[in-house]
Amino acid sequence: MSRIGYRRLVAVALVAGIGLTGAACSSSKKDDSGSKSSSATAGTPLDPKTKVSIAVDCEPPTTKKAERQQWIDDVAEFNKTYPNVTVKSKDAFPCEDPAKFTAQLQAGSETDTFYTYMTDLQQVLDAGQAADISAYVNDKTVPNLQYIDPGVMNVLKDGGKLYGLPTSNYQMGLIYNRKIFSDAGLDPNKPPTTWDEVRQDAKVIQDKLGSKGINGYMDNSAGNQGGWHLVSEMYGEGSRAVDESGTKAAFNNDQTKGILQTLHDMRWTDKSMPATPGLQWGDVQKAMGTGKIGMYVGAPDDIPLVVQQYKAKFEDIGMAPIPGGKTSLFGGADYMFKKSDSPDQIKAGIAWVNFKFLTLNKGQFNYPRNKTDGLPVGLPQPFFFTGSAKDQDTAAKKASATVPVDNFKSYVDAQVPVVPEPPNAQKIYTVLDSVMSGVLTNQGADISKLLSTAETQVNQLLAASQ
Repeated sequence: MSRIGYRRLVAVALVAGIGLTGAACSSSKKDDSGSKSSSATAGTPLDPKTKVSIAVDCEPPTTKKAERQQWIDDVAEFNKTYPNVTVKSKDAFPCEDPAKFTAQLQAGSETDTFYTYMTDLQQVLDAGQAADISAYVNDKTVPNLQYIDPGVMNVLKDGGKLYGLPTSNYQMGLIYNRKIFSDAGLDPNKPPTTWDEVRQDAKVIQDKLGSKGINGYMDNSAGNQGGWHLVSEMYGEGSRAVDESGTKAAFNNDQTKGILQTLHDMRWTDKSMPATPGLQWGDVQKAMGTGKIGMYVGAPDDIPLVVQQYKAKFEDIGMAPIPGGKTSLFGGADYMFKKSDSPDQIKAGIAWVNFKFLTLNKGQFNYPRNKTDGLPVGLPQPFFFTGSAKDQDTAAKKASATVPVDNFKSYVDAQVPVVPEPPNAQKIYTVLDSVMSGVLTNQGADISKLLSTAETQVNQLLAASQ
């Protein structure tokens, strides 16, 4: 996950009572028994008789009573299978603070099983703190492994070796207001899937509801949000921010120009976008939550925010795949395992992560419990299962749903292939902010020139980082 994503989720947690919990804390370098598992048995599940202790971070804080109790209850249930595993839960807020996380890596003081964002792998490897878990992870230790999206798993690999297991993720899509669609005479069950359709629907909304202060579409242009959105949008069209080598910009092409031209025409010809674009994180979310826009590009965890902070209704919010639908930018979180962990500590950590985060009907997927505890059920996140596991998860969500699952059907059904954020993402987003700002604030913007200038700047920063 990007640091923009970090700030985004922190904001959600602060204002909506959801999101991040726990930060990495110090941990022991050996398990209590000093156990030495043979590498030949690395791929077998932990023997329930094994006595081992693991420190695990991201326990929900006491301010999140339901989630905290669920964690405690899950540790107790986990111990029914593994009675000799001591789970030393560590909580702090948030799960990962980037500055503190860097300091912990430098000091080697992270927990045995430690929480990271999916964009942290290289930093962890550079610090020499990640255990290679390739030999430990298979369909015996993680039974749903075959159903986890390969694109998600690949982000946790380097040089063919696996270093982490996912716990949550988001995939960018199109968030839209179903009530506004209906009020404008559009079918809320048929959201747009291309940029041409986005423009058409935005104009209909503007023509029908503009007199009420409602715009068809909104986008960002500053605070790294503009660049982040533009990269998300170009991914939908199959373009990339950088080439496969990660050393050169790859966005100065017809796909990106087409997106920018559409945004320009929506803003200046159709006038279906607000005169002032989003300048910081929260601007488009507020506009959606207060019923002032019909659509914007975003991630599923925006939905509880627009409901809980801005008083929108779950039944009014829908989500569709990213326009274009070729690929989608994604991010998320995972657990890694400290390089100094013993083999049994690694096995115990994998067993815990599998139970809590990767087993249908258990842990985070215990939807009846979430419903009883007053937590929203039915949002399309986490979103890393495929095939029959995805079908089972969707059915289980629907059975206990507290939000309208069908509102996100087109987003879930599309299963758009995912692509991670580019290297040096935040610096690239800063450069691309100027492109979005130019298009959305200057009617006479020269799109080709804006992209050429940005291409030169990104190539320079990529060269400097080599």
